Order: sequence, then structure tokens, then C-alpha cells
Amino acid sequence: MLAKGRLPHWSLGALALGLAVFLAVPASAQRYNRAGSGNFFGNLFGGSGTYQQRPSEIESAPQVDYSRAPAPKKPDPTIIPTTSIVVMGDSMADWLAYGLEDAFSDAPEIAVIRQNKKNSGLLRYEFKSDLDWWHAARDILSRQKADYVVMMLGVSDKQNIREKDLAKDADKQDADKKTTDDKTADKTNQDDDPDNAIIAPESPGKKANGVIEFRSDQWAEIYSRRIDATVAALKSKGVPVFWVGLPSIRGTRATADAVYLNDLYRARAERAGAIYVDVWDGFVDEAGKFTTQGPDFEGQVRRLRSGDGVYFTKAGARKLAHYVEREIRRYMNNRAVPVALPTGPLIPAPEAKSAVRPLAGPVLPLTVTPGNSDELAGGNEARPVHSDAIAASVLVKGDPVAAPAGRADDFAWPRGGVTPASAISAAASAAPEPEAKPAAKAQIRTDAKTETRSEPASEPKVDAKGKPKVTKPALEAQAKPKQVPPQQTPPRPPRPIGQSGGPFGFFR
Repeated sequence: MLAKGRLPHWSLGALALGLAVFLAVPASAQRYNRAGSGNFFGNLFGGSGTYQQRPSEIESAPQVDYSRAPAPKKPDPTIIPTTSIVVMGDSMADWLAYGLEDAFSDAPEIAVIRQNKKNSGLLRYEFKSDLDWWHAARDILSRQKADYVVMMLGVSDKQNIREKDLAKDADKQDADKKTTDDKTADKTNQDDDPDNAIIAPESPGKKANGVIEFRSDQWAEIYSRRIDATVAALKSKGVPVFWVGLPSIRGTRATADAVYLNDLYRARAERAGAIYVDVWDGFVDEAGKFTTQGPDFEGQVRRLRSGDGVYFTKAGARKLAHYVEREIRRYMNNRAVPVALPTGPLIPAPEAKSAVRPLAGPVLPLTVTPGNSDELAGGNEARPVHSDAIAASVLVKGDPVAAPAGRADDFAWPRGGVTPASAISAAASAAPEPEAKPAAKAQIRTDAKTETRSEPASEPKVDAKGKPKVTKPALEAQAKPKQVPPQQTPPRPPRPIGQSGGPFGFFR
């Protein structure tokens, strides 16, 4: 028996073996535990488990910055671009410029210039300076060659406005006005004119350190003035200006804020003469809600938005640029083509001599129907229409053409060599003479006409000797031989083969 409180020798050996194995297992295997086991011995003997990262490894994982688009490609130094598209704005404009570079990749003469500022907006260009976008836009356009100007921003403007920021804006406007007045000749007169003074924004009736809430009426008024100032700075170059609206953003409130800002952008941009580009329908589903995936500009369903629900993927940036590319190419195609004009003195062309037209034509009655004339009103009846008499009869008067004998449209009866007149006379001679009746009508048939006359009823039909009178037609009928029409033998059917050979002749 073992003493109380002492372990057997085999237990000490097993404990030492387990400690040696524990020290030999690497640290990565110690962190790999079986699901629900809570020890590492199960993992040593083939147990399944999940890998658990240390908190330090989770913190050290690289974070993806979706607000930055891929860097632009290096331009070909041998090609000098002739058209420049300057894209300004915030991170949205960076993705838009990336998509435009891909859209115009087949035209190396078109250069896309990125002039965006990350996290900037109309309320604040950057946190550590008092610069505004309308000042920055004028400086950029004064240094850059621009044929088209594109602006897209607003993601960072969904915030309140502080009154002290408005005071700074008023001071900067006064300084800008003073600089402008120094460059003019009538400096003194303009300083004394109260109409040229910069009016500071009115106070909302709150304390000096108060704020103006986002989406309030006063906030919309102040923000609209900043849009007008920015559009005026963009138009200072005298080139077409395109203001691109915001797409849908993940979240119900964020989507409503984007719709509110787009309404302000559309109204103020169109009023100032800029072109507003609406991209909303390209990044929502059939119900009008935010969607991560959708058809790209070629119709293929792909992922369009980044993981944060704000920015874009490469396919989404290309689709975003498709809306702007369409408007820019429309301007390029409608550009006026220069026409070379003659430089010599302008000589008036000689007037062409033409016949003098009468003031009024012949007067033709419209209510009087002409007689039996076949001529139209105003026609020359003396001049024949056709030299051929048959053509004039058929084509002008509409007379039918006699069909040749024997043709399908020859409807003369009876057919053959016997004429109707001779057939009638032959039938009359063969028929017996009818008995005399009082007031009978005798019909005398000729070759062309049939005459009918009445004989008096009192004229006797016998002579003085009591013999019947013989009339002249009767004598003529007796003198002429009777013409009997030839009898036509009906056709006989063909005799069957082998008829002469008896009943079995068919088989011979």
C-alpha cells in the first residue's frame, strides 16, 4: 500500500512525459483547439478544431482604404494630348477619374487630369486650412489646360454648419473683395458704393457658438450659395462644366441624405448653366434600394460597390464613368467644324433671267358640266392624244377591242363556220308554213334586220279559181333545196384489249 500523500512512481513518470510533450509542441499548435474540448491533447491525436488569432494579430491585419482609387497609368511620352478633362472633387471624384481613364484608354489624345482632395467638401476643403473649393478651383484652372471640367463631391458635407465658420467665410470674402478692388481703376468709387459690399450671412438667432442643423432651411440656403460660387469658379475657364450627382449609399438615412443633396446640386447647377449628370439609377435595384451587385456598363452582373457601401470597385468606377463619358462624347461630336470662307471681295451674283409668270391663269367653270365631250376641263381637244386611232379609242374613250374569232374571249354564238343569219334562214325554210289567221303578223327576216308588218284580215288566201295562192317567199323556199345539217356520229369508246380473242383473249 502507498503512503498517504505520496504518488506512485508510474504517475510521476507519466507527469514528466506529459510536461516534456507540452514543451515540445509549438505555440501555434497550442492556440489551435478543438471545438468544445478546451485542451490541446485532443488536437495532438487528430482532433479537428479552429484557429484562434491573437488580439495582436487582429490589430496588425492591413485595413483596406476604399476611398482611394488605383493610381493613374503613366502616359506615353511620345503622344501629346490635345484634349484635357479635369476632374475635381473628393474621393468620389478619384474613382470617377479612374473610370474615365479606362473609358478613354482607346484615345491617347484625351488626357484625364485628377485634381481631387480626399474628404473635402463645400463646407470644408480640409481641416487644417481655411481654403474653400471655389478658391481651389480657380487656382487649378488657372494653371491647367482644361477642355472639360467635371466636379463630384458631397459625401463629407452631411454635417452641421458652425456659425464661427460662417464668420470666417465673411472675413475671407471681404479680403477677396478688397484684392479685387485694388486691381481696378476706380477703387475709391467702388469702396464707397454700398451695393458692392459683401453681406455676411444672417445669424439664425442663436448664440455665437451655435450650429445650423443639417437639412434645415437655413442650411440649404447657405449650401446653395456655396454651390453657386463653386459653379461660377468652374465656369471661369469658359469650357463645358459637368456636375455629377451622388450615387446611393448603404443605409436608409445615408440614402435619404444623398437624395437631399442631389436635389440641391441639380437645381443650382442647371440654374447656373452647368450640366447635371444623374447616376442614381445605375446603382440601385428594381425597388430603388442600394445594391452591391448589378449589371456593369456592358450588362454583365458584377460587384459594383466596395465593402464599406460608399465607394466603388473597378467595375463600378467604369460604370460611373460611363454616364459622364456619354455626355462628354456628345459635346465632342457636336463641336462646330470650322469652314474656310472666301477672302476676296464679295461680288453680287447676276440675277437669272426667267419668264414672267402671269398673275392669274385661265378661268374654268367648276359648276358647269360639259356636253358629250370626252375631253377634260382645260384640255386641248384639237390636238390628238394618240396618233393611232385604235389606241385613242381604247386608251382615251375606253372602247373594247374586238376579240379574234376562236379566242377564249370570243363569245359569238354559234361557234363554227355558220353565221347566225344563215342559220336562222335555214331554220325558217325547213319549218312548215303556219295557217292563216286574221290580223296575223308576218315576220320577214333578212341578213341584217327583222321587219314586222300586219296583213289585212279580209285578204283571201285563194285565187279566183279556188286554188290556194302561192306567195313569193313560199316559191323561193320550194326552189331552194333543203339544207340538212350533217349528222355527227358520237365518238365510240376504245375497244378493250383482247376482245377478239374470246373471253380469255386478255391473257394471251
